[in-house]
Amino acid sequence: MSKYELAVVVSAKIEDEERAAVIEKCKALIERFGGTVTNVDEWGKRKLAYEIQKMREAFYYFIQFEAETSAPAEIESRVRIMDNVIRFLCVKQDEA
Repeated sequence: MSKYELAVVVSAKIEDEERAAVIEKCKALIERFGGTVTNVDEWGKRKLAYEIQKMREAFYYFIQFEAETSAPAEIESRVRIMDNVIRFLCVKQDEA
C-alpha cells in the first residue's frame, strides 16, 4: 500500500451541503477501489491563481489516503467527470 494525496478544488457557487456531498463522494471512491482515507484537510475558500469557468474563488480540499498502485488512476477517471469539481490532482507521497 502506497500513500497518496488527492487535491480537489470545488466550485464556490454551490451550497455547503452539496460541497460536503462532493467530498463524501470522493472518499467513497477511494474506499471503493480498496483505499483507506487517513486524513481530510479543508483549506476553505481561496482565491484562484487564474479565472476558471468564470470563477475567481473556490474551496480547496486535500484527502490523504493509502491504496494500491492501480487505485489512483481509477479514482482520477471518476473525479474527472464529477460535477462541481473544477480541478484535481492525485500525487504519491514520499515515504520519508
